[in-house]
Amino acid sequence: MNTSWTPLKRAVALALCGAALAIAPAHGAEQAPPPPAKAATALPQVLPGDDFFTYANGDWLARTEIPADRSSWGAFAEMAETTNARIVKLIEAALADKALGGEPRKVADYYAAFMDEAGIEAKGVVPLKPVLARIDAIKDRAALTRALGASLRADVDPLNSTNFQTENLFGLWVTQGLSDPDHNTPYLLQGGLGMPDRAYYLTDSARMAELRTKYQQHIAAILKLAGYGDTDARAARVMALETRIAQSHATREDSADVLKANNTWSAQDFAAKAPGLDWRAFFKAARLGGAGRFIVWHPGAVTGIAKLVGSTDVATWKDFLAFHQVNHFAAMLPKAFGDQKFEFAGKTLQGTPQQSLRWKRALAATNGAMDDAVGKMYVERYFPAENKVRLKQMVSNIIAAFGKRIDTLTWMAPATRAQAQEKLKTMYVGVGYPDRWTSYAGLKVVPGDALGNAMRAEQYHYAQQVAKLKQKVDKTAWAMPPQLVNAVNLPLQNAMNFPAAILQKPFFDAAASDGTNYGAIGSIIGHEISHSFDDQGAQFDAQGRLRDWWTKDDMAYFKQASEKLVQQFNGYKPFPDLAVNGQLTLSENLADLAGVAASYDAYKATFAGKAAPSDADRQFFMGYASAWQTKIREPALRQRVLTDGHAPAQYRTAIVRNLEPWYQAFNVQPGQALYLPPDQRVRVW
Repeated sequence: MNTSWTPLKRAVALALCGAALAIAPAHGAEQAPPPPAKAATALPQVLPGDDFFTYANGDWLARTEIPADRSSWGAFAEMAETTNARIVKLIEAALADKALGGEPRKVADYYAAFMDEAGIEAKGVVPLKPVLARIDAIKDRAALTRALGASLRADVDPLNSTNFQTENLFGLWVTQGLSDPDHNTPYLLQGGLGMPDRAYYLTDSARMAELRTKYQQHIAAILKLAGYGDTDARAARVMALETRIAQSHATREDSADVLKANNTWSAQDFAAKAPGLDWRAFFKAARLGGAGRFIVWHPGAVTGIAKLVGSTDVATWKDFLAFHQVNHFAAMLPKAFGDQKFEFAGKTLQGTPQQSLRWKRALAATNGAMDDAVGKMYVERYFPAENKVRLKQMVSNIIAAFGKRIDTLTWMAPATRAQAQEKLKTMYVGVGYPDRWTSYAGLKVVPGDALGNAMRAEQYHYAQQVAKLKQKVDKTAWAMPPQLVNAVNLPLQNAMNFPAAILQKPFFDAAASDGTNYGAIGSIIGHEISHSFDDQGAQFDAQGRLRDWWTKDDMAYFKQASEKLVQQFNGYKPFPDLAVNGQLTLSENLADLAGVAASYDAYKATFAGKAAPSDADRQFFMGYASAWQTKIREPALRQRVLTDGHAPAQYRTAIVRNLEPWYQAFNVQPGQALYLPPDQRVRVW
């Protein structure tokens, strides 16, 4: 799931939770407000062995309602609200300090321009006219190609399964090569869809048919607001084009297969392998003319889309470009544009009844434009040095515990074990904030120019990404800003990031017991370590090179054990007509399982011969389950099940059914819903 973090700086990321993105809290408040309360209606008592998620979170579930401007609510959202409440105060203080300069001034001016609703309304569509004029000026396929190239943005992350495609014609990702970790390489991915996935265009069901109808109506409404005529016919043509694009797209499961993605094409290969598009002109317009090699993640889609560029009339492509440009920047345009976009993307797709308030959207947009500048302001004020020290120690303890688990694996050959230990030994761990901050010295922020600021910020980010092609690979580069409530494993860098914002209650509480902290943040740390050894991460060696470092027998066992977890999650059905996709969610499920196990081992090691509290194990597992407190609206849950690499929270909590200490801690017995006989419990790491 994505919110408003654009551009999303998560290259090479295997993320903890795609929904864990910060949304702004109550304006000017020091602490986040609670969600709307309702009279507590106690949920029926359940046994931990029947429903551990409800057992641990029943009181919270009974008293909590999802805020009207959210599609879901939970522990991640609460932390994000607290974080952004603090950030709002920092920005407001910067606005009040007229003598302030540098990046804090740019942050304040960007935020203020977005907040200036009256100024935006007064300008109307005037700021949009140069954008639309450039599209209207397209007269032939050569000009179309240049426009398509110029519209490319670096806004996809194929190793994070929540973001496999973009509304632009193609997605661009710049990072080190899969087989060449010493050089940065441009990756080209499928794009061109305004709905979340190909399934929304191609699935034959009443619900999807209704969504397609409403999306086409949304296209027409946006074009009408922008001043176009005959919008129903234009929308029909754009919808038909996107449907043909969707037919060329790879599935989510295929997109997650890195081996299928490792396709190196020279710049000259594109003409023969993907005819229909003047690739030389396209790459020149996209500022990629100097790139000699590309990794084509979705060759079928690239070929199919290029063919459509050559065969579909220019007028339809102009409508496609116009719609997506206006739709993309709707939040910076008069209120009617943002309201229309929310009507479809918020209400229709995710079931969110109410649009978030203006200041929340302003903060999200500012984060998207200058995330590191905002993050620097946050950590200087709100991330104590002692928290970083304590978290680093926890990381060290859990890495050590994971290493001991590797040493005890009876199924792993010595050669494979040595390679796995080398990955742990050389892993870079970033805690709190990056070693080097992104500079925004060259970004022009103009007071009162919301749309111009957004466009310049995107171009500035894109230029930074393209510039990486001439720079050395930075193994310590961060993929997340400090104010993001999330965590990430970077298999190509053999690195992990734990942003400052996730290192707070309820995941980390300096006053809480070790059991609670190891169950919550410790399991997240273990989760990210484990991503280096899940079905994707295990394909990369200690240097981040895509390489088979496993013996044949070891890999056979790993795949067999993984398949048991696939089948376990295939059995979960949040709706009668929709089941969890065990293959799509495998990476995250493997990481959850190994992460909880490694954190548990590290927690037990902290006693070092001392007597543990009688409820130590219960504290640990309750800390883990409480961290997954979540409520979600049905449309949003359906979207996540279809498109997200993370299983719904209640099933992630149930991963404990594979761990013997959980059975002992809660006296789980045969006949209870989560009980698994010992021979059916999955253990990989």
